[in-house]
Amino acid sequence: MLELLGLDATAEAVYREMLTDPDGGVAELCHRLALPEPVVRAALHRLADLALLRASREQPGALRPVSPERGLDLLLRRQEEELARRQQELAATKAAVARALAQYATLRADTPTGGRERLIGLDAVQDKLEVLTARLTTEVLAVMPGGAQSAASLAAARPLDEDALAREVRLRTIYQDDIHDDPRTLDYARWMTGLGGEVRTAPVLPPRMLVFDRSTAVVPIDPANTRAGALCTREPGIIASLVALFEQTWETAVPIAHDRDGAGDGLGADGSALSADERELLRLLSTGLTDEAAAKRLGISVRTVRRQMAVLMDRLEAASRFAAGLKTAQRGWL
Repeated sequence: MLELLGLDATAEAVYREMLTDPDGGVAELCHRLALPEPVVRAALHRLADLALLRASREQPGALRPVSPERGLDLLLRRQEEELARRQQELAATKAAVARALAQYATLRADTPTGGRERLIGLDAVQDKLEVLTARLTTEVLAVMPGGAQSAASLAAARPLDEDALAREVRLRTIYQDDIHDDPRTLDYARWMTGLGGEVRTAPVLPPRMLVFDRSTAVVPIDPANTRAGALCTREPGIIASLVALFEQTWETAVPIAHDRDGAGDGLGADGSALSADERELLRLLSTGLTDEAAAKRLGISVRTVRRQMAVLMDRLEAASRFAAGLKTAQRGWL
């Protein structure tokens, strides 16, 4: 019961017995608690260290238990003082880290200037992406042109994507249609959709971009040579333009199939146009509910809602949710 105050179960049992019979000695404590003498003496030393025992004024050499009101209050105060000390140390550490970061910034070639930061080389880009992913709260918009992605790029992206999706961050990625000819990139895209990510493809894409929480963007310094590094910007005007470009491309892109070779025939698992769960999901979303609200109504995760919608859009061959709604209505599925 008192372990949070630093008192283990054995020491607490000894303390209780001493409160019950303050005049009992070590031998009697051993007998009543059925504990060996070394264990009891160790508990007595612990109680003395915690100031729950003190020397008896009536019996020289004997120890008396301090009243619970006094003793436990002392333990609580001691913990409060320790917490205050650790908070002061933490504040000092944070201040030292801030000073160190300010000093290190002057040594780096990619020191931020205004709302922009030049990231020279792939290592600098990877470092920044790790920081931005750790700070994510809502979504990532990604455009990945060029068809097949390198093994190194996919390996570097996997832990970042997995971390974001595990925290239910919405991850939307657009690849070029050519990834269907590259098993490695296609497998990666399907892996993302399996974790709740949303992936679409298009024949023509704008330059590579990553937009984090619609507040920070990372784009190549030279789109023809991504190894040269990237520009990280927080300029609102630039961010708004990139988001608009992404959304325009997203609306015309096609959701990637979870299983391209085993695409469904447009029927639900029971042979009907839609399963009951699918029909209810579409009905909720058609009323204007967000993915989060629909997930709460259905008692499922947001990731599951997005995964189900991706499957439905693929079956309907719809490039957007709006188009999926139209096709659903046209087929009389709702």
